[in-house]
Amino acid sequence: QVQLVESGGGLVQAGGSLRLSCAASGRTFSSYAMGWFRQAPGKEREFVAAIAWRDESTYYADSVKGRFTISRDNAKNTVYLQMNSLKPEDTAVYYCAAEGPYYSGSYTRPNSYDYWGQGTQVTVSS
Repeated sequence: QVQLVESGGGLVQAGGSLRLSCAASGRTFSSYAMGWFRQAPGKEREFVAAIAWRDESTYYADSVKGRFTISRDNAKNTVYLQMNSLKPEDTAVYYCAAEGPYYSGSYTRPNSYDYWGQGTQVTVSS
């Protein structure tokens, strides 16, 4: 079992930055693929970014590429999402997700992940 707790959300003006953190329980964090998803009101949950366990390859949605950066610190059992140049359309609840151990399938589908955090609200004002 893996438990995930997100933090770092908040209200920011367009063009600003936020860093989300996701702390994971368990001693095998390094063997889990980690992802970030978001869900805006009235919309489906969508993929934002993911990082592989083996070589820490990263994957991004086209809408955030070049603005967001996903990273992980296995010593701290934490995955981060650095969000720069934020836009009002980035407003959503952001969720951390995990799958593993040793997962190597699709990173972009929500149903690929078994473990989810409770979400953290990000609001970008224009």
